[in-house]
Amino acid sequence: MKQQVLTFYTKLLAHIRQPLLPHINVHRPVQKLIRLCGEVLTAPTENEEIQFLCIVCSKLKQDPYLVNFFLENKLKRPEIKRPGGTEVVKENVLAPDTGQSLTKAACPEEPQAAAAASFSSQTSNNNNSNNYNLVTSLLNLTKSPDGRIVVKACEGLMLLVSLPEPAAAKCLIENTELCELLTDRLVSFYKALPQSMDPLDIETVESVNWGLDVYNLKEDAAVFTGKRALISFLSWLDYCDQLIKEAQKSAAAVMAKAVRERFFVSVMEPQLMQTSEVGILTSTALLNRIIRQVTSEALLQEMIYFLLGEEREPETAATMAQNPLRHRLIEHCDHLSDEISIMTLRLFEQLIQKPNQHILHSLLLRSLEERNYLENKPQEEREPLENGQPHDAVDLEEDPLFGDDVSPDSRLSGSDWLSSSPPQSPDHSKSDGKTEVHKIVNSFLCLVPDEAKSSFHVEGTGYDTYLRDAHRQFRDYCGVCQRWDWRGNPKPFEKCDLDSPFFEGHFLKVLFDRMGRILDQPYDVNLQVTAVLSKLSLFPHPHLHEYLLDPYINLAPGCRSLFSVIVRVVGDLMLRIQRIPDFTPKLLLVRKRLLGLEPEGINIDHMTLLEGVIVLEEFCKELAAIAFVKYHAAASSSP
Repeated sequence: MKQQVLTFYTKLLAHIRQPLLPHINVHRPVQKLIRLCGEVLTAPTENEEIQFLCIVCSKLKQDPYLVNFFLENKLKRPEIKRPGGTEVVKENVLAPDTGQSLTKAACPEEPQAAAAASFSSQTSNNNNSNNYNLVTSLLNLTKSPDGRIVVKACEGLMLLVSLPEPAAAKCLIENTELCELLTDRLVSFYKALPQSMDPLDIETVESVNWGLDVYNLKEDAAVFTGKRALISFLSWLDYCDQLIKEAQKSAAAVMAKAVRERFFVSVMEPQLMQTSEVGILTSTALLNRIIRQVTSEALLQEMIYFLLGEEREPETAATMAQNPLRHRLIEHCDHLSDEISIMTLRLFEQLIQKPNQHILHSLLLRSLEERNYLENKPQEEREPLENGQPHDAVDLEEDPLFGDDVSPDSRLSGSDWLSSSPPQSPDHSKSDGKTEVHKIVNSFLCLVPDEAKSSFHVEGTGYDTYLRDAHRQFRDYCGVCQRWDWRGNPKPFEKCDLDSPFFEGHFLKVLFDRMGRILDQPYDVNLQVTAVLSKLSLFPHPHLHEYLLDPYINLAPGCRSLFSVIVRVVGDLMLRIQRIPDFTPKLLLVRKRLLGLEPEGINIDHMTLLEGVIVLEEFCKELAAIAFVKYHAAASSSP
């Protein structure tokens, strides 16, 4: 009998075009049927139940205000008097809040929408006493062993969370177990994963949209152990992400916070803070995959606060460890294990590309806000000069690398450069970030001395190969940052707190330390360090651009910039080259092997150093291309 009634109502609601649900003789029996759905798992009527619930959900999606008829009041209401003095009878316990019993008798001609609106304002004050049986029944059916029923129930929940009615959203969060369902299932899927997994398997497993993960247990087990569990976890994560993205704003915020507290903080943080290298590697790879997959704004925000904290004030050496997880993750970028270092650097590379302003502010911009990395003393108060430079500064004018005798291979034709730049002030010259672009580009191109260059011996490895990629990536980054409240020009000196001590921030400190050891680190580590730095250089923030891409800024004593770090590396390289016989032929052979142009043969001495020199040369060319593209874009957009 129940099966027949469910089928009848499903067909009735699906085929009749006139709105039936507002009528009390329709939605009251519908309410009773809703309460009967999902009472027993694997019931013979389960298929009819989910079809009925889904058609009700689709009707509510078409007319969202109708959801107010399906919020059942658990408590009796106080008596309410109409303006005319007549009393309204109390509602029965568990009677549906139709919005009609208060008004329909006196005003039978009042439109149904107005009645629902009147009800909505009343339920907003009484939500804690409302039942949302439609959601409860769907939640019960998500526990069905039949995968098709589970998917349909999840689809119904997706429709309900997207309804814009504030009363329904509040009832959904406060009076149902939706948050518990999302987080408990996410936790159970995560805990079902193997303790140790190959990071490459985690990174390369195919993307799975929730509800579409068709699988074969034998095939999955043959690929790698834990593939089925991983796909199940990623599939449910995708559902949580999509549900939060579709949800009404206040409901989305609550659900995202629940995921943060019950999954990220309770489950993932202990995994990331452990001391086992195998466990750190697996959990970091999983976190990297999670970051890549999350797209909903609310969940992304909570995940970032979990990883980086919510602090906005400038970072200092004393406060950089106040957030233990953030501190530990950044320290892992310089871990004794190269695998952990590479995976954590990949995690941050993924993170800085997410469309959220707080990421860059937390990692970089709050340390650069006051521009106190620049020399701010008058000329007469500065430290004694040696050859026209402070004793710890890099003298670019006297350095033979930056003289006029630059090799033709390192320069571009004059017609390719932008030569316009505003007049410079006597003090802090070039601090406005408008140093002529050809000087800046040539500074990066000439950093590596000719005897340490190998790219001009191999076709198709010139500087121009980076220009197209830099242009595309810069355009994409500008699109991401367009809605952020970033200043167009550097903060004026008179408004900067130049007397406060400069601290580059924990993240840049680790990256610069790593960059300073580029000649002694494995090739894969160097590639990842330079990949993160090049992406940071692409962002169109004036302070970030000045600090990372302007070689001619006057650094304050004890401060370093990306350019100064590279200069010191080159100085070390020049000394070490002298002690290596046949350096240039060996360097060229290593480059050809890396490009696959030469077969692997006998081992070459100083392989780590030679690979580091090649990465350094390519990185300098990439920075030159980025600088050129950014200055070209700035010149094109200026009036």
